[in-house]
Amino acid sequence: MQAALLEAVEAIRPALQSDGGDMRVLDYDEEAGIVNVELLGACGGCPMSSMTLKAGIERILKDRVPGLNEVRAKGIDFDVDAMSEGH
Repeated sequence: MQAALLEAVEAIRPALQSDGGDMRVLDYDEEAGIVNVELLGACGGCPMSSMTLKAGIERILKDRVPGLNEVRAKGIDFDVDAMSEGH
C-alpha cells in the first residue's frame, strides 16, 4: 500500500507545483488508514489549502490507495506538537 500512496502523491504533485506549492508525506499509519502530509510553498499559506486538501488531495488519494480512510495536513488538521505527542 505504501507504493500506491507514493505513486498517487507523485501524480498530484505537478498540479500543486504549477501553483507554486508542493506536498510531502510525513507519516502513514497503514493500520488506521491515515496519512499525514505537509503542504509546502504557496500551498502552506494559502487560505484555500483546507479545501484543496479535502476536496482534491484526499479524494484523489482515497480513490487510488486501497484502505486509505483519511488525509490530514500539518497546520490544518494537527500541529507539530500534537503529532509528536502521538495525537
